[in-house]
Amino acid sequence: MTAPIDAPERERLDAVIATALADLELAFEHVGTGSFLVTLEGEHKLRTMTWLVVQDHTLLVEAFFMRAPAENTAGTYGFLLGRNARTYGVHFSIDRVGDIFLTGQVPLAAVSADEIDRILGCVGTYADENFDPAIALGFASAIEREKAWRAKLAADAGSVTRPA
Repeated sequence: MTAPIDAPERERLDAVIATALADLELAFEHVGTGSFLVTLEGEHKLRTMTWLVVQDHTLLVEAFFMRAPAENTAGTYGFLLGRNARTYGVHFSIDRVGDIFLTGQVPLAAVSADEIDRILGCVGTYADENFDPAIALGFASAIEREKAWRAKLAADAGSVTRPA
């Protein structure tokens, strides 16, 4: 096993990541040396907050995807687990309370501007493409209640008489 990276190498990787994020024109917070919180914008999942953290041997990539499903837990997790067979660099995972994340690790030797672009592109794409179907599976009852509430509001608004 290789030794953990030293401070100069950590600083070099920090600069590579910071430059790549700036060149990609992504919004990010530089939380500390080798630690970045990146905001990825999407169409279906509007924002995917993604951590990039230089560790001793790898670059940790972790993005919150969605809360634990309220229903159809097995179906929701099964859907996302099936997606893992076709992902690059990151995969869907759950934490101890069942919340869903995209997580991965990149060997430090592979960290470059191109790899940062590739891995963040994957995170953004996987989050955006899978968000609506995952929400539909895990929160179907809540979605139906919301639709019914909106329909009632629209109906009530249409039946309001206006003063002459």
